Amino acid sequence: MPARRKLAEPVRRRRAAAVAGHRGDAAAARTFLDDEDGAVRATALGALHRAGGLLASDLQAALADPDPAVRIRALEVVAALGGDGPAADVGLIDLLDDADATVVEVAAWASGERDPAEPGVVALLSALAVEGDDALVRESAVAALGSIGDPAGLAAILAATADKATVRRRAVIALAPFDGPAVQAALERALEDRDWQVRQAAEDLLAQ
Repeated sequence: MPARRKLAEPVRRRRAAAVAGHRGDAAAARTFLDDEDGAVRATALGALHRAGGLLASDLQAALADPDPAVRIRALEVVAALGGDGPAADVGLIDLLDDADATVVEVAAWASGERDPAEPGVVALLSALAVEGDDALVRESAVAALGSIGDPAGLAAILAATADKATVRRRAVIALAPFDGPAVQAALERALEDRDWQVRQAAEDLLAQ
């Protein structure tokens, strides 16, 4: 088989999976879930969700897929579901310790989209917000803590107000659900931040 044809085959299958989703053909979308190509599997998962045929077992399998792209797509679907429907009994905590930093980033974000939050996730997000090696992971963890609004995550958000600028901005916004002297003091400090977006976020919150 010519190299060009080999490259075209996964693209063709991916398109077919996407079309099945748009047509509401869950059975056709499902045939691509075990495709040898990760991009096709990821598209098939989204298509199955769109077609209304997604099962909890599909999500669980995708969250354990060897391809990071599939794990990320599964996390996005869980976030879109808000933890309801087939995502209700699917846990994300293991993905917060994934070997791929992008998967961890998306897992943190998706954890903040669940309502109610998964038991034990606030402590893990707090650790990531303070100790995560990747700034994008820290930023995502801080945002999730703000979205969840659990007082147990406040200390980590406050600590993040001293991180790099992108994380500081997210931390100030994440303080919105909280109040008290420590929050007030952090917002007032942020008014003097060297980053104008941090200052603006603090000003907006203090004006409310």
